[in-house]
Amino acid sequence: MRYAIVVEKGPTSYGAYVPDLPGCVAAAETREEVVQLIREAIEFHLEEMRNEGLAIPEASSSAEYVELAAA
Repeated sequence: MRYAIVVEKGPTSYGAYVPDLPGCVAAAETREEVVQLIREAIEFHLEEMRNEGLAIPEASSSAEYVELAAA
């Protein structure tokens, strides 16, 4: 499966979450680290859902960028 992730830069760290998997989050000091951690978090999240007999959500989120002229 291919899940969209959102990576946000904060004042001192990066955070990431998966819109299709509520509660699946990660935080780290670098972008590279947070991407690796969210990948691991997704794997763990899906494994736990399987263990609990829950249905695995289909990946349905996507991302787009909108480019605007600077004012």
